[in-house]
Amino acid sequence: MKPSWNLVADIGGTNARFAVLLTGEANHLCEFHYSVEQQPQFQLLIESLMQQIAGTTGWSHPPSKVCFAVACPVDMDPLVITNCPWQFSRHDLQQTLDCDNILIINDFAAMAYGVQAISDADVTQIGIGRAIVNKPIAILGAGTGLGMAALIPGSSRYQVIETEGGHADFAPLNDLQIHINETLKKEYGHVSLERLLSGPGLLNIYKALAGNSSDKQRFQQPRQLVEAALHGRDETALQVLELFSEVMGAAAGNLALTYGARGGVYITGGVIPRFEQLFIASRFRQKFEDKGRFRPYLSNIPTFLVTRDNLGLFGAAMSLNTTE
Repeated sequence: MKPSWNLVADIGGTNARFAVLLTGEANHLCEFHYSVEQQPQFQLLIESLMQQIAGTTGWSHPPSKVCFAVACPVDMDPLVITNCPWQFSRHDLQQTLDCDNILIINDFAAMAYGVQAISDADVTQIGIGRAIVNKPIAILGAGTGLGMAALIPGSSRYQVIETEGGHADFAPLNDLQIHINETLKKEYGHVSLERLLSGPGLLNIYKALAGNSSDKQRFQQPRQLVEAALHGRDETALQVLELFSEVMGAAAGNLALTYGARGGVYITGGVIPRFEQLFIASRFRQKFEDKGRFRPYLSNIPTFLVTRDNLGLFGAAMSLNTTE
């Protein structure tokens, strides 16, 4: 008898991760990772993926269910992934996978599903505060872009709220941030939070701080900037990480106020783990709480840095299991 299996994916602007799991399970049998830059055509990637799955598992039959978590609004067809050249239609995907039971969700909806099922070992708490059961939970995280989502308690389970909050306006809080905002406005017109709170955002901040100096184009990749900051090779790069952490704290505090997230705020994404200890020691928590009269309200809300590296895939699997 052929095993019944599911396929899940976490597709962002830089990387695409896929996992195979047995129906009803959340733990992955195997994973497949691809660079977006090295895979110009999404359709060909999916065809190659199915061949790799068959070669790895010996299964040539189609999956029973599929969940793709993608970094874009999902109420459109074709889907155009933000910060990525890929696009695809549901019909073409169904044809390629030979599977009619396909679920497409926002990548931060997947994060929200995953947050509900992770353990204490998967997070590091920053600052004080205690989560209140059956209260809203907020999730945000920086990768190629900035994602946000929320969990709202219902009668029997949390409801996942997908958002595009990363594209909300950046609100500068001091003269330095005003300078950065004005500099980025000249290039982009609209300066969203994502223009700062993302991998590319690190480079945007650095260029704004460097001004007209010869260092403006020093770093081509965010990881180069982070490594230079952590190894003491560039003071401006270190300033970038500190400013990034402060802006993330302010944004997280705003999200907590917006949703009344007394169930906690979870920070995810691939950027912050590159400088985890610096982020934990930064003024993130101070800026999270720094909301005037509502400081006491926010001081009681816990903030958690998610350290699990495959939360998107795990969340996509959890979303499938809620419908089985």
